[in-house]
Amino acid sequence: MSEQYASIHNTNKWETKTLVTLALLCAISVILSFVEFPLIPGIAWLKYDPSCMPAMVAGFAFGPAAGLACGLISALIHGMIMADWVGALMTSIVVAAMVVPSAALYRKNRTLKGAIIGLIVSIICTLIAAIVSNLIIDPLYLGMPFEAVAALVVPALLPFNLAKACLNSVLTVIVYKSISNLITPKKNQVKGRS
Repeated sequence: MSEQYASIHNTNKWETKTLVTLALLCAISVILSFVEFPLIPGIAWLKYDPSCMPAMVAGFAFGPAAGLACGLISALIHGMIMADWVGALMTSIVVAAMVVPSAALYRKNRTLKGAIIGLIVSIICTLIAAIVSNLIIDPLYLGMPFEAVAALVVPALLPFNLAKACLNSVLTVIVYKSISNLITPKKNQVKGRS
């Protein structure tokens, strides 16, 4: 019987260590989604949570698909626990805009410069995604008039999402640099350049 299975090869692209690390990053992301606080005085209803950072770390370590999966799983679990599917949808859109560009650009250029370029592009994508999703989703599902949402773009949505994206970027660089040697597959490591 063992001869029969000897010729079977594992076609899974991710190793067990990678899957366990991704599961751990997803769990951390879910926990961090409940750590909320306002970033900008006077705009207390927009709260920051650092749950996107583990997804970005996963994206840097394992690629855009892994980072996106981590972020989407966290948003879905948080949305189910809080019974807030609109929030989960908006979080998913913003997570995709933040994780995918930065991870894709870092994957092509695994240097600090590549990471910074990826994060700058992600910040821009995040701002666009957050504002557009608010302009579409808030009137459709939350009943806010479009004009009321549009009036919040400059004084509230833009500064909040800019601060949130910048904070996520800084946290990602700090955390990824600290743990990259532990979690990044050997083939993705570049000596002195990660």
